[in-house]
Amino acid sequence: MEIFSRVTGLLLSIFFLGARQIRGDEGWTDGAHATYYGGSDASGTNSKFLREVSTVSSNDFDLSFFSSVIDGACGYGNQLSAGYGVLTTALSAPLFNDGHVCGACFEVKCSWGDSGCLAGNPSIVVTATNLCPQGSNGGWCDSPKQHFDLAQPAFALIAVTLNGHVPIQYRRVSCKRDGGLRFTINGHVYFNLVLIENVGGTGDVSAVSIKGSKTGWRPMTRNWGQNWQDGGDLTGQSLSFEVTTSDGSKITAYDVAPDYWQFGQTFSGGQF
Repeated sequence: MEIFSRVTGLLLSIFFLGARQIRGDEGWTDGAHATYYGGSDASGTNSKFLREVSTVSSNDFDLSFFSSVIDGACGYGNQLSAGYGVLTTALSAPLFNDGHVCGACFEVKCSWGDSGCLAGNPSIVVTATNLCPQGSNGGWCDSPKQHFDLAQPAFALIAVTLNGHVPIQYRRVSCKRDGGLRFTINGHVYFNLVLIENVGGTGDVSAVSIKGSKTGWRPMTRNWGQNWQDGGDLTGQSLSFEVTTSDGSKITAYDVAPDYWQFGQTFSGGQF
């Protein structure tokens, strides 16, 4: 009897191990859910989140919350031109981490056997570009839930759109980007607000430093999402940036903006 029990236990262990290998569960996190927002072309996914960003005043110049209404919680604005396409997602607050995860990539798929999943249980890689705030429709994004509010085209690649909601598994993966990092310089003379997009590797940004051709390196601070600020006058100087991602990887883009740069322009250089 004891031998039979041991053999039975061994066979069950082999069975469940094989099931995990077939399902590819290694590294996946269970217990999350997904819905979708925006149109079938991902329209409407740039302005889901309304928040009052950190207000910076200088010479009576204020940043208002209207910028986040237009650009979403990460500040990316038009996600197509930002390099993120339609495979994007808003995250509930526990995953969004106050914007520190903006630009990160996640592989997501339906939980095994759910009736709303597409045949073959395909997975997709999406970029975190927005926040699904507390109190959203259905309460799916309320803390402490781990929730992905996918752009509709992304949701349609893993689940039946009419279903509207499915349980999912997810895992963090490396981001593959075309072209270099993009630096969009906004603000005014004594306030530089730099949006950093199209980041490969971990995709997120944990630290940024800026250097003018007439200055040394100066650390920037996160304003909101992936908008980083500096309070100096750097007009008339070429600009270099040092960008660090959450895994400690670092890249320096020297003189990425020429000395004749203007506010509102975007420059590209370097990649992880």
